[in-house]
Amino acid sequence: MEITEAGRPRTRLLATWGVTRLVLLLFVFRVFLFPGPDVTTDVSSIYQGWYEVLRTGSFPSADVTWQYPPAAALAILSPALLPFLGYAEAFFVLAFLANLAVLVLLLRAGLRPRRSLRGARLWVAGLPLLGPTVYARYDVMVTAVAVAALLAGVRHPRAMGALTGFAALLKVWPVLLLAGAVRRRAWGAAALTVAALSVLFAVLMPGAFAFLAFQRDRGTEVESLGALVLHVARQFGWRGRVLLNYGSVEFLGPYVSVVSDGALFLTAVAFGWLLLWRLTARRIAPHTLADAAFTAVLLFTVTSRVISPQYLVWLVGLAAVCLCSRATAMTGPAVLVLAASAVTVLEFPVYFADVVAGTPLGVTLLVVRNGLLLAAALTAAVRLWRATVPGRAPDADVPHRDTRTSETARATP
Repeated sequence: MEITEAGRPRTRLLATWGVTRLVLLLFVFRVFLFPGPDVTTDVSSIYQGWYEVLRTGSFPSADVTWQYPPAAALAILSPALLPFLGYAEAFFVLAFLANLAVLVLLLRAGLRPRRSLRGARLWVAGLPLLGPTVYARYDVMVTAVAVAALLAGVRHPRAMGALTGFAALLKVWPVLLLAGAVRRRAWGAAALTVAALSVLFAVLMPGAFAFLAFQRDRGTEVESLGALVLHVARQFGWRGRVLLNYGSVEFLGPYVSVVSDGALFLTAVAFGWLLLWRLTARRIAPHTLADAAFTAVLLFTVTSRVISPQYLVWLVGLAAVCLCSRATAMTGPAVLVLAASAVTVLEFPVYFADVVAGTPLGVTLLVVRNGLLLAAALTAAVRLWRATVPGRAPDADVPHRDTRTSETARATP
């Protein structure tokens, strides 16, 4: 029974993971050529350029494309751990190992009693849909830390907080993992980790927080939800341009600032909704931590001025953690993220030239991908609210928490 019901599925899962990840490695090592622009140039030129500066003991604060918090230096410097390989080759191998670490974490979580292997299956199936971009950015490393934080969350809140704080100093967005954390120990450990590491980097390496100004000055990237307004405007004579700006391909021209401000406004609305949910949620279950984190990152992704393809790596990882629980409300949004990943590889890198040019094909791909992400975000928000915020009973005015207490009292002899 063990062999037929558990052993074989796990063997197939591991075999599928191995084959798909090997194919990704063959693409980034350029044994096979993936359609579209070469996605590995960020590693061989940009990352390696930062590496040369960082190894001197300072941040590349004169480079506006450096838009990452200080602990990102550790990811950029990590290929030094494999000195027998070239920089790019070592980076790809480390990204592969981070991918493997996520699988191991999800398998361990899924094999526990009353848990599910659906999360591991989603990770195995979802990540290769994004193509070689997965190994050509350091986001899979950040995702590995975030997955470890969420899986530690319920039983080990301090460990979750420390991992979350570290991950937030790698790429900011993991701070949203705390959206559903109800224990002060998690928040305290996160704050302490961020404070300690920030002071350490500020003292030891000049320019640790120069990235804040560069992030502030970013505009509307061509793949974002707001960019669809400008893509449509181009069809009606709008004279804006598309240029490489602050490290991404952005729109420049009249009314771009209005679209960017609109995105910031929607981000503020998303934050306000999360705060309202946090204040009104009462039915907090163990799986709520992951559900809330997934919802929060979805909301802030779709309202961002930038939606880069590697952002889907975060979402697939968080969705996989949600699906480790049989009680999660996030199955539907996770499937939508999976579909969005399949479309993302088409808009970048395969048909990225069409996206930049705003051709009907490029715009259609963006509408479908961003529409799927928007649907996932709204669905996740509705399901999280319904699962955690108590409704008013039709024949009573007693809150959910008090009702449970009174029922317990009546049952006591």
